[in-house]
Amino acid sequence: MTMKPVHVIGGGLAGSEAAWQLAEAGVPAIIHEMRRDGVRTDAHQTDGLAELVCSNSFRSDDWQYNAVGLLHAEMRRCGSVILSAGDKHQVPAGGALAVDRDGFSAEVTARLEAHPLVTIVREEITGLPPEDWDSVIIATGPLTSPALAEAILTLTGEDALSFFDAIAPIIHLDSIDMGKAWRQSRYDKEGPGGDAAAYINCPMDREQYDAFIDALLTGPKSEFKDWENVPYFDGCLPIEVMTERGRETLRHGPMKPVGLTNAHNPTVKPWAIVQLRQDNALGTLWNMVGFQTKLKHGAQTDIFRMIPGLENAQFARLGGLHRNTFLNSPRLLDEKLRLKADTRLRFAGQVTGVEGYVESAALGLLTGRLAAAERLGRPIALPPATTALGALATHITGGFLEGPKASFQPMNINYGLLPPMEAPRQDAEGRKLHPQDRGRAKKRLMSERALNDLERWLETESMAVAG
Repeated sequence: MTMKPVHVIGGGLAGSEAAWQLAEAGVPAIIHEMRRDGVRTDAHQTDGLAELVCSNSFRSDDWQYNAVGLLHAEMRRCGSVILSAGDKHQVPAGGALAVDRDGFSAEVTARLEAHPLVTIVREEITGLPPEDWDSVIIATGPLTSPALAEAILTLTGEDALSFFDAIAPIIHLDSIDMGKAWRQSRYDKEGPGGDAAAYINCPMDREQYDAFIDALLTGPKSEFKDWENVPYFDGCLPIEVMTERGRETLRHGPMKPVGLTNAHNPTVKPWAIVQLRQDNALGTLWNMVGFQTKLKHGAQTDIFRMIPGLENAQFARLGGLHRNTFLNSPRLLDEKLRLKADTRLRFAGQVTGVEGYVESAALGLLTGRLAAAERLGRPIALPPATTALGALATHITGGFLEGPKASFQPMNINYGLLPPMEAPRQDAEGRKLHPQDRGRAKKRLMSERALNDLERWLETESMAVAG
């Protein structure tokens, strides 16, 4: 019997990976890619599959101490075409995996064109897929065509598709100096969960505040391309734009010092206070409230570490301002990355609310394997949340805070998305570890756990195939 194909809309990193995983599992895949002779997006330069439109770096390749390196390792063990092509076309970049972008794209394109179960169709899908396409992976990225975006919007509801224009930095909890910061909500007001200490507060005196304002005003800002057409909304203005309206603006806005008492020095009223709010369900990541920014990344780390308590802050994500299109995935997608309103549709890549080349490809890998198992009638679950792959999927399908003001935001892979482990206090020889060494040892333990759990998941998957 002829097996029906799975249709993959989009030939970027996520779509290419999804089609590869389908074909390698024995399931026909049809890639629908809008780029063809004379037709490009505003960002792409070629019609090659898996074209890298920005950097040529897949970031750190260190699986032991870096979460994206761990994701690399997991994807390699799952037979990723993106990582395989990246390894083949690697260029010197220290500890990072960087690639020759033209060679990399040509390699991915050639492998998919040569695969007997992959068909590439050069066409734009301008609405919801036809009803007879019973299994579809939508991997159209942040530049989803307006026609398709509008169709998804109509299907899922008015608030389902967000146009994300500003993000604030997110900080690892264990890098915050709680000897200077303290937990408290304004006026000790309890939230829905009964917590009256839902925020972390970092105080500034007047001299510190003035120096901080000067740094914001003079710090280098990112310039945006015309095609990004970035709007400024009053509800999410970049912090530098607020500062330009007056030096006291932040003190009367996100940094107002009212309703809070410094637990370390209760008799002195802070001149200004920076607040951080819990960002994930594990409580390992905290975002800087009201700190959307277009500062260049290097300037962000320098300037935000001027804040008392954040001198040694480690950032899970830096802030930014850009045009992006993504789903409110925790509300719209089920645990198998299917659209609840139409379960024949799966979503992969940046449109799901992940950021980064590798993260986008990882979602393509997962949706491809899920769709293949479904087509072949095999049971399959997502990898456990202790793996980088599973943690990403958990984040976009449920790893967010509940409540009327909760919001879902795009995220790179980082250790804060994985269930935490206790940092060891001694090394293998029984010697006491310094705090910095404990942090590294903890990452190594989390990475080892992830790869062990992934191996068990792959063994279970193999048994389902053999059975």
